[in-house]
Amino acid sequence: MTVTSPAEVVAARPQPRRGVSFRDAGPPIALVVIVIVFSLLSAQFRTLGNFQNILDAASVLAVVTCGATFVLLMGSIDLSAAGVMAASAITVALLVENNRNGNDFGFLGIVIAVALGAALGCLSGVLLMALKVPSFMVTLGVSAIGLGIAILLFAGVQPNIADAALESWATDRLLGFTYLTWIAAVCVLVGWLIQRYTRLGRYAFAVGGAEEVLALSGVRVAPYKVAVFTLAGAFYGLGAVMVTSQLGAGLVQAGADFTFSSITAAVVGGTLLTGGRGGVLHSTVGVLLIVVLTNGLVQIGVSPYWQGGVQGLIVVIAVAAAAAPLRHRNQVVK
Repeated sequence: MTVTSPAEVVAARPQPRRGVSFRDAGPPIALVVIVIVFSLLSAQFRTLGNFQNILDAASVLAVVTCGATFVLLMGSIDLSAAGVMAASAITVALLVENNRNGNDFGFLGIVIAVALGAALGCLSGVLLMALKVPSFMVTLGVSAIGLGIAILLFAGVQPNIADAALESWATDRLLGFTYLTWIAAVCVLVGWLIQRYTRLGRYAFAVGGAEEVLALSGVRVAPYKVAVFTLAGAFYGLGAVMVTSQLGAGLVQAGADFTFSSITAAVVGGTLLTGGRGGVLHSTVGVLLIVVLTNGLVQIGVSPYWQGGVQGLIVVIAVAAAAAPLRHRNQVVK
């Protein structure tokens, strides 16, 4: 007779409810409405070329957001993306063919850069478990470490890449889309598979939903938390390689805008900051919402100075909408 352990009972995914809640349907509906509105306002927006540009522009953010999503599912906040991406970007630029040295490690250089991102993510998880301090403080410190590594490697001279294979990621197209878009699609698929079918994904939900119950069931939570941060770091590292392909050079500022943008996209898509709800597909919809909104505002001639404010307003509305159904559980605002 097969016996199910308490840990498996706690970590098992809840059975889906009949119908679709507004929180799940809201972001996709909003995406469709925004697309329709901008299509009516701008003929250029509804062209095939612009659609390709939107997906290409969303590729790096989608990969970074995959990593941030797993951390958010646990109810943690990861602010290390900028530093991790900076270190990985400079590393890959110095390991593939470039103007600074005689290195030409090719694909191995990419693997090393992604591994460095995973190592920094692992460091975040280990420090979180060892120091027992809020995740945003630990990851902010790791971001500073990553930036320090990047500045040391940069050494005041920008490394420009000359690796044809890496450059082709941003220039060559398959079925009308750049390789970056296809890489992002594969990452989203892999992220969803991890979330849906692996113990790591199930435990990420469980930690965000009821970590104490999971621990009392006999599960050692710490290794899974470290594994989630390591996975997130790997996604950040790959995102840095993609940015380097786009820019043709390794820059310390490669990930400067992605920490806030990835969290914004995840929250807008329906992944809760408190953890336990949402996922990779939800966050991907959020990425598309942000990118389509930015693209559409440009197409209709709205000043870029307004775009940050509009994104911030959307985040506030999205957080308020997600938190509204939970207010009856917790009357204390923290």
